[in-house]
Amino acid sequence: MRSIASLLMLNFAVVLVVLGAGAISAQQKPDKYSLKVPDGLAFADFRGYEDWQVVSIARTDEVLKVIVANPVMIEAYKAGVPGNGKPFPDGSKIAKIQWIPKKSTEAPFDVSVPDHLKDLFFIEKDSKRFADIGGWGYALFDYDSAADTFKPNGSGVNCGTQCHTIVKAKDYIFHPYQKR
Repeated sequence: MRSIASLLMLNFAVVLVVLGAGAISAQQKPDKYSLKVPDGLAFADFRGYEDWQVVSIARTDEVLKVIVANPVMIEAYKAGVPGNGKPFPDGSKIAKIQWIPKKSTEAPFDVSVPDHLKDLFFIEKDSKRFADIGGWGYALFDYDSAADTFKPNGSGVNCGTQCHTIVKAKDYIFHPYQKR
């Protein structure tokens, strides 16, 4: 009887240790919505980006990109911005979801598909907060697929400024809203 009680106590202790270790490892994974790049833009400011409407897609030699925008920016696009000469309103936001591509092994033709997530690039219009960089703030969050975590890229809110000045006449936005 004593050995059964000891065995039950040992099993109970093992269960507690396993549950405790699981809770500790879950706590060690940072919440992506708590992340922020230097000088400001927070991941939490883009909560819900996964459900935003697609603006465009793009492919470079390194990544496949899907560019999505929040409802404020989509409405501006539909009203003709930036082609009508008007700027995007404050509160406009874009998320570029970027994957490392691979060739599809299933398609009967040559096509690249996303292999794994590389990073997220966020852009927000706030003409007062980012007045010195064209009214837009930028944030890059690198993705670590092994750890399933994001990490702010240390370049700060002006990380996209140099590249985007090329399209200053289009209010610093490369991608037009594509016809549906």
